Parts: sequence; structure tokens; C-alpha cells
Amino acid sequence: MASLKWILSAGLLLSGALAAPSPQAPASSSSGAAPAPVANPLPKVADLADQFVSDLIANATQAEEEQLAASRKRLLSCNAGSSLVVDLGYARYQGYADAATGLNYWKGIRYAAAPTGNLRWKPPRFPAAEPGLPINQANAFGPICPQTLPAVPNVPFIPGDEDCLFLNVYAPANARNLPVLVWIHGGGYGYGDGKQDMTEIINANNKGFVVVSIQYRLGAFGFLSSEEVRERGVVNAGILDQAFALAWIKLFICQFGGNPFSVTISGESAGGSSVLYHDLAVNGALGSLLFDKSIAASPYLPFHYNYDAAFPTSKYYAFSQAAGCPSSGNVFACLVGKDTNTLQQANFAVTQASTYGYWAFYPVTDGAYIMGLPSQQLAAKRVNGKKLLVGANANEGPLFVPPFITTEADLAGWLPAQFPNLSPAQINSILAANPNSANTDPAGLRFETNGVSGGGVNAVNISADSNGQQQRGNNIYAEATFHCPAYWMASAYSDGSKAAYQYQYSVPFASHGADVAAYFGPAGPNLGADFVLAFRQIWGNFVKTGNPSISNAVANGAGSSTPGASNPASAWPVWSPSSPQLLNLNQTGGTPYTFTNQWGTSVTQLQAPGLKNSLSVASATTWEGGRGGRCDFYKSLAPSIPA
Repeated sequence: MASLKWILSAGLLLSGALAAPSPQAPASSSSGAAPAPVANPLPKVADLADQFVSDLIANATQAEEEQLAASRKRLLSCNAGSSLVVDLGYARYQGYADAATGLNYWKGIRYAAAPTGNLRWKPPRFPAAEPGLPINQANAFGPICPQTLPAVPNVPFIPGDEDCLFLNVYAPANARNLPVLVWIHGGGYGYGDGKQDMTEIINANNKGFVVVSIQYRLGAFGFLSSEEVRERGVVNAGILDQAFALAWIKLFICQFGGNPFSVTISGESAGGSSVLYHDLAVNGALGSLLFDKSIAASPYLPFHYNYDAAFPTSKYYAFSQAAGCPSSGNVFACLVGKDTNTLQQANFAVTQASTYGYWAFYPVTDGAYIMGLPSQQLAAKRVNGKKLLVGANANEGPLFVPPFITTEADLAGWLPAQFPNLSPAQINSILAANPNSANTDPAGLRFETNGVSGGGVNAVNISADSNGQQQRGNNIYAEATFHCPAYWMASAYSDGSKAAYQYQYSVPFASHGADVAAYFGPAGPNLGADFVLAFRQIWGNFVKTGNPSISNAVANGAGSSTPGASNPASAWPVWSPSSPQLLNLNQTGGTPYTFTNQWGTSVTQLQAPGLKNSLSVASATTWEGGRGGRCDFYKSLAPSIPA
């Protein structure tokens, strides 16, 4: 692979050394066949993002062609050497083995140059080659990126390091040509890191795949957007970091024992919507160039604006002013010259001044990588990859909705903040689509719905966390922001040549983010060992085969009196828009205990002994009192939200 080595030494993706095709040119797939042509060609945009995308496609395509040629000649040997030293062209890293887990680890691998100084708000690029290529010990995570928690009262300032573009690789000992799972962390595009341990999910799946976790620029450092940013740098820098990491995986994962032709991207919350954006990237023209499968857990889509819209532009100037630069006009050069602490404090201040539960900076349409409204492109089924596993949690809303909604007047007062672009008539239509006349009663009944009960008992009315108007608001947020984007994603992969599988994580109390402990660990007391194994193998089987179905024995669990009985999870139905079905992932039995959520509400959870798996198939249309119809309704509002 001499020519590929040459590409690396020349500086992949920003070298200009190769003649790159236009972004809309079809890229070769892992089978060697070109994907279908794009229905709407991209505009010719002479900016850094456009050049980045062109070079990304050109170099990833060349890498794939060389890997395919080597594979056909049996010259592609995807396994780690006995020394666990990997040569990346610009640096060498030595991993370490853990006999107790049976895995090899490489932590803190730099995949891009430090985006500081003049590289702020610029596309990611390979670092300069280290003189002599010394061997770096890859035994510690890299620093976290600058970040902040969302706009909720009394959150602390969290310092980070702009030099944070690192990734981590987990591989079974003696891994050879194994499928690859890529993890993109969540956190509202403003918070989080790539330090999640992947040992448990790999070992729960018989060491059947390699995992890569990545970090990317966050908040204002990754998602600052305006006309001036686009003219002088790039908007969506954090998304481009992720895309660069996917190209890195294409080039190098073979050295770790991973198969570059079998890559599943995954993420939760903002990580799940990052998966959504990569599924939509370049108008769906990438095919399987960077990945062939996707897992989107709780895909987060509160809104989506053009790069120069009023919302991102107002945040741009608020950030500039908070950093001590002008509040209008050309401020980019001033921001680039500021010290990192000043910028991090400004990022914190602008986010904390935002609407409750929001961050300040989000992905936008840039005209190069992200081409338009997600809801519209999903409806047109212009997506990358071949298979999708997508789901959300039963109680996504409470973390993001202010906990003081008692009456319908309170709810009506909050909704315009949640949907600031909707007219009063549209706000009223949301209330009509979610009928609930009861006031919130803190002393009243609170319990989990099962998704299929009649008589008006569903998630619009009640949960273990709240009832009345508070629960009405929680569910409006949950469906518009998480559940319905998951539904729309599933339908986008239902054109016959692709396939999608849908689930809901319902183990009490299934709040936003609670599922991560189930598939990655460490599992809390409310998660039985049988359920954890089932959920982890659902992910693992999808990574390995593209089908999340698991065996009856695992689905029923060792604690079942009939472990061999037929279980719906062993024949998971493919999503069909005409008759959509989801798999509800839950448990029965157990011993009740009280758990206090991070927003201060006490809920009842269940723990061992007595926990048993309860996995069932249900109609996604009638689920929770007609969620399918409400998702169609939110899709009709999406152009106005916009989403």
C-alpha cells in the first residue's frame, strides 16, 4: 500500500496533492459498486468545508480501492502486531494488553492536529510528523475538550483543553479482520468526552468486534456559526472532526485488527443525532464509503438552522461580546486571537444565558457536508449506509423541561420558548395533539405506562416521574426531540435496499441517557444481568451481522422458567412505514426501591432479586396512545420549527 503511505506523508485531506472529485461524485462502496447518483447536486461552494469534503471523498475512496485490491490479492492482513505498535505515518503508538479482560487497549491516540490559534474554526487535519517517529505509550486518555453543561441553574464551569482531538481503540487479543463499532459521545454538542469504557460490551459479545471512541470539538469551539465563520473558517467544525475520525478509521483500523469494510457508527443523544447527520452527509452520496451500519440511540433534534440564520448568528455575536470582542461586524480575527480561558468562559456564559435545558451552539446546514433540513432529507430517503438500529427511552423529557409546570397556562407559557418559531395557532395545535386537561398533582398517582394501555393512560398523561401538565410537557419535548426523529430515521431506511430496526428502552426509570449503562456498563441495580446481556448482544449482533435479533435463550434470560420459548427479539421485525413495529425492552418482577433523579424527583425502580426480561413487539403507530400519528404531526411542523 505504498501509494496510501504517500498520501499520509503528504497530509491527508488538506494536502491538495490529489485531484479530488466534486462532493456529489459517487463514491465507491465496500462492494466496489458505486451508490446511486444524488437527486439534488450540491452547489459549487468555494470554501474550506467544500474543499474538506472533496478531499475526504477523494482520499477515503482511494484508500478503499487500495484496500479492496489488497484484499483480493490476499495482501490485506488486518491484525495488530505482537508489539502492539501501530505506525500512523505521522506518529507511532504502543498499546497494552490486559490479561484479565483479554483485550488490547490504545488510549489517547491523536487523530488530528491541535485546533488552537489559527487552526480554530478550521477543518481538522493530520498533525505534522514527529521527527524520528518515536513510540508513544497509548496508556492514558487524552484531555477533554472545552465544554459546559446545559442552561440549568447553578451548574459549575468545566475547564477543558482545546488540544483534545484524540480517540481510543479497544480490540480483542489476536483480533483479525473484525467488525468495528465507532462510539460518538453525547452531551448536546456542548458536553461530554470519549472516555466510556468498552470492555463490557466487547466481552458480552464473545470478543466479536473492535471499538473506537472519539472526541470532537464542542460548544462554540465546534459549532460556532455565522456568515463570517463560513467565509473565514468552517461551521460544523465538530461534525467535520467526526468525519475526519471516520476517515482515520478507514485508513488505520486494519492495524488494530478491525475490518475497514465493516464499520458501524453509533451514538446517544447528540451522539445519536451526529449519527443522523453522517447518515445524511453530502445528500446521501457517500453510500458505504465511511460506514455501512448505524446505531442511533435517542437522536437529539430540537431544531436545525442554516449557518447564517438569526439564531446561530445571534449566538455568534453574544459569544464575541462575552469574549471581549465587538458585538457586531467582523469579529472572527479577534476571536482567533483570544486566549483559551477567555473563550471557554464566554462559551459557558452564552450557554447559561440560553433557554432552560439548551446549549447555545448546534450543527447547521453548511452546504458542504450537511445540505438541508433533516426531516425533509429523511422523508426523501437520501441516506448513507445500509442498515439502521434506532431507538429512544421511555422518559426522555424530564431532564430538559423546567420542573414547575402545574397548569395548562404554565404549559402554554413554556411552549413558545421550546418552539420560538411557531405561530400561536401552531402552538395550539400541539396542545390539541396532546390532550390532557389534568393539572399537575405532586401528591397524585405516578406510574410507568406500558405503551399499549387504553382508556387515556399513556405517556401524554402520566409517568413514574410526573402527571398532569408537567407530564404533558415532558412528553411533548420527548416526542418532538427524540422519539419522532427516531421514527423518521427508521422510515428513511425502508426503501427495499436498506433496513431499519426500532426499539424503546423502557426499564424504569428510563430517563434520558439511562440506556448507556445497560449496553456499556457499569450497570446500576435496576438492570438485571439477563437484561444487560440481551441489550448488549442486540447491539453486538447488529454490529456483526446487521440484524439485532438475539437467541431465544438470551432474550428470555437464564432466570426464565422457559428459556427456550420463542421470543420476539429472536425474530426482530424490520421497520415498515405501512405497518411499523418496535421492540419494547423492559423487565418484570424485582424489589422496589426509591431513586432520586438528577433533577430532584424521586421515582420507584426495581432491583434484584426477581428481575426477569420482558421483550415484546408492539405497533409503533398505536404505541403510547398514538405516537405514530403525533410523529406525523410533528413532521408537518418541522419546516417551521425548523428540524
